[in-house]
Amino acid sequence: MKNSILKFTFWKVVAVIIIVAGLYSAFIRFTQGLGASTNLSDAFPWGLWIGFDMLCGVGLAAGGFAICAVTHIFNVEKFKPLARPAILTAFLGYILAVCGLMFDLGRPWAIWHAIIMWNTHSVMFEVAWCVMLYSTVLFLEFFPVVLERFKLPKILKIIKRVSIPIMMLGILLSTLHQSSLGSLYLIMPEKMHPLWYSPLLPVFFYLSAISTGFAMVIFEAFLSARAYNHGLKLNLLSACSFISIIFIIINFTLKIVYLSMSGKLQYLLILSPVTYLFYLEILIGTIVPAFFLSSRKFREDKKYLYFSSVFIISGFLLNRINVSITSLAAMSKASYFPSITEISVTMMLVVIGMWAFKLIIQNFPVFSEELELEKPVSVIESISKPLTLSE
Repeated sequence: MKNSILKFTFWKVVAVIIIVAGLYSAFIRFTQGLGASTNLSDAFPWGLWIGFDMLCGVGLAAGGFAICAVTHIFNVEKFKPLARPAILTAFLGYILAVCGLMFDLGRPWAIWHAIIMWNTHSVMFEVAWCVMLYSTVLFLEFFPVVLERFKLPKILKIIKRVSIPIMMLGILLSTLHQSSLGSLYLIMPEKMHPLWYSPLLPVFFYLSAISTGFAMVIFEAFLSARAYNHGLKLNLLSACSFISIIFIIINFTLKIVYLSMSGKLQYLLILSPVTYLFYLEILIGTIVPAFFLSSRKFREDKKYLYFSSVFIISGFLLNRINVSITSLAAMSKASYFPSITEISVTMMLVVIGMWAFKLIIQNFPVFSEELELEKPVSVIESISKPLTLSE
């Protein structure tokens, strides 16, 4: 273990460079303020740290509540081997999203004000409380893993007795704030491009979070299997892909119906960089995965299953960036592209999340007992390894 830590690899060096650059950018941000460290302005106050760190980070963490709903509420026992890794991914995703929010807030030390200064008419108030409560729920859902690691059976027995109500609360809270993130943009119909603005944004956000949550379960399972040489439960991952594509098709159908009924289909004929980004979002996030995952043959093929999850996640990320940045930039005179500081902080948070995931699964029983962990390698290295899914 000691030799593994001291052994330098290309990706470890890259990760260290990213962390160092991120820490320096964080120093600039908190000592010189948002104006000196970002390309944000009064005309464009929300940028990468909201569009990616918050909207994408929280959405990518939806696998936790999706798998919990399937395994513990609908009682589909066969999905339980996927629950713990999904909950861990969700917990880390929420923690990192909150960290990203701390960078974006003008007064991050006042983030606790939502606890005692209530504004029940504010969507941000609802999101703040839901994120706080659901992060606590995710900690409690993952806590049995910690208790198993330190062999505390009495406390573990108590936690298991209340696990179902905790998970039901988590599903409710996640449902509320996944949709509420879309509600944040309902107040700006004139400021968003018509292709992305819709009164159904909360529904679109919720449906896309569910589909991407299952795709993240697949993606994480493949990376973990490659990094730690354990088996893949292909039948479960195939079922996850089927659920994911159902929600993708529902979401896409609702979007087309809304664009048609609202008379906005005409904007699809106006060729511009904005329209191209909309087409790209639909192509990689809907058409490509729907083509492959609608076929049982492809859903049961490891290679197509993995790459379809990558396309779903990529389409989701592009959608959130388009909603939060592209659509606003298209309708305003203000131009925005994230600064090096913004990018380096975001990359630092991503690397920290990977390292945290690796450290936890190496020291806690995250995977089911039949999945033996051996020959660990860097999670970052596993992403760069050639994809060999023939085993």
